[in-house]
Amino acid sequence: MRVIAGGAGGIRLDVPKAEVRPTMDRVKAAIFSSLGEEIIGARVLDLFAGTGALGIEALSRGAASALFVEDNSAAIAAIERNLARTKLLGQIRRQDVFSFLRSAPPRESFRIIFADPPYEKAKSGRAFTSLLLEDEQLAEMLEPSGIFVLEKLPSEQLPSMPLWKVIRARAYGATEVLFLQRAGVPAEARALSE
Repeated sequence: MRVIAGGAGGIRLDVPKAEVRPTMDRVKAAIFSSLGEEIIGARVLDLFAGTGALGIEALSRGAASALFVEDNSAAIAAIERNLARTKLLGQIRRQDVFSFLRSAPPRESFRIIFADPPYEKAKSGRAFTSLLLEDEQLAEMLEPSGIFVLEKLPSEQLPSMPLWKVIRARAYGATEVLFLQRAGVPAEARALSE
């Protein structure tokens, strides 16, 4: 796994041996191709950050900042090594994603939010995808015309989504990528690259 493009393009990333399912390079390339110029100057939030590959790719391509949220100690160590290896600066928060969302400062906002949650269910027995899509604090953290990029299993059914609208969905083998905006934002606010 490597950084695909930008200032750190070509640098290999460290992947912890267990408990992490990193976004494959071809999926990552497709995500960033769709985001295009939106990434430049963006404040980025990388939830369930794992290796930090999505946030690091964003920084490499010109994002203004990236906040990585992860609670696995091996993954955090990998993010630290990957930031050092790429000579990029990012902030790491060691915290469960939903605890982070509950405790985030009011009015903290991001233009791009990435979430690549585990495919297994949360301790509550519900899918992480549903929990994220129903989280009002997450929706509030996205700028009004920002983009939420969510990875999930293609077979996983979406819940009712009063907070979100899907502006694009693409499947890449065992991964489906949803590009979402907050409900109520005009469709022309953000045009994704084809």
